[in-house]
Formats: sequence, structure tokens, C-alpha cells
Amino acid sequence: MRELIKIGELEFKYKKDILNFYKKILNSYDFGDIVSENDFRNLNYLFEYQADSKELIGSGIDYVRIAKSKFNLNCFEIVHTDNSTELFSYVKRINPPRKSFAKFNEACRQAIQKDLINVKQKYFDKFSVKGQVKCQETKELSKWDELNVDHRQPNTFSVILDRFIELNKINIDKIEYIKIDGGPNELADNELKRKFIEYHKQKANLRIVRKDKNLGRSHQARIKRQKKDLTI
Repeated sequence: MRELIKIGELEFKYKKDILNFYKKILNSYDFGDIVSENDFRNLNYLFEYQADSKELIGSGIDYVRIAKSKFNLNCFEIVHTDNSTELFSYVKRINPPRKSFAKFNEACRQAIQKDLINVKQKYFDKFSVKGQVKCQETKELSKWDELNVDHRQPNTFSVILDRFIELNKINIDKIEYIKIDGGPNELADNELKRKFIEYHKQKANLRIVRKDKNLGRSHQARIKRQKKDLTI
């Protein structure tokens, strides 16, 4: 069963449900209105959702009102106890900017490369005939460089990464990276790297498949592991 996404005392099944919940709150007010006590409480859950909550809350939040964004659209405005203000995007809070996500995605993919190579090597060691193995989807004999290690739906790599970010309340804008000999971004925090490797190991259902095949097939949309799934 899919784990619920918890934001404070609220629980949601999907991210889209969170977006709709806070969009409904925003659209229930007019420009200049101060949100109700109940909506303020629900917004506070979202303020505390990411690791940078202390930075966002600052000296404390007095109230939240409806303001105008630079695109002249209604948005939430936080009014601090020291009278300072800042606009707040519930969308960015739930879905961090893609540039930061892409960088984090690259670093996490790099963290699991050894595991993926080991899975592929074990498959070749067990089934290789004259340097070729059968693609687990097409059954076509293929060489090493014709095959990829694929994450079977619905636990695609992106889904695993999204859930890892949610569970650990990671602010991906604050992540530090290193590059070795001009290579791809890698996580500078070894403990975070270790945690992701372990989480990925628990969640990934893997297949050895040809690079030229579309793997988005409906019969794969079961999360339960199957006999032919490979694990780390």
C-alpha cells in the first residue's frame, strides 16, 4: 500500500492532492484578506514541511494575507512579528525548482551507479552465452552495451527520488555537491549519500532491458516484486 504523504497533521495520497488543497485555500480569499485561524494552521504545516523552515519562519509569523505576485496573481504573503514580509509559493514548497531537482537527480543517480553495474554484471555472469543475454522484456539476445538497467514502474527512479525527498524533508536548494575530475555532480554529504543508496536498494525493482525499447507498459504497473525482478 502506498504510504501517505504527511504534512503536519494532514495526510495526502498524492502531491496533486496537496497542490489542490492549498490552491483551494488561496482561491477562497480575495486580495488583501487575512486567512482564517484554521487555514493559518494548515499553512504552518506547509511552512515547516522543508528543512529550511526556521529560515522561512524567521522571528515568527504573525499572520498570512493574500497579496499579488509579480504576475498580478493572488498569492500568500507571510507577515512576520517584526513586520517584515515575504511572498510564499505553495507550489514551490511542494515542488522545488526543477533546476535544483535536476542537479540532485544527477548526484543521486551517480550514487547508485556501482549498485546498478553490479546488478548488470551478476545478470551477465549467470545468463551470458557468448557475451550475450536475453533482454528481460523482448527476450532478444543482446550485448552489454545494448542493455540498460531499468527501474520497473511504478517505482521509477524519479518516483523513488521524490519519495526520498519527501520522507527526509530535504531542501534540495541547500544541497552541496562535489565534482571529481570534471565528472558529474556528486553528493558532498556522505551520510545523505549512504541513506539514498540504502533507500534505493529497498525500493528499486530492476530489469535488464534493451536501450531502444519503451518500457512504459501497463502490465508493469504493479508495485509488487515479481520473480524476474532484479534486486541490489
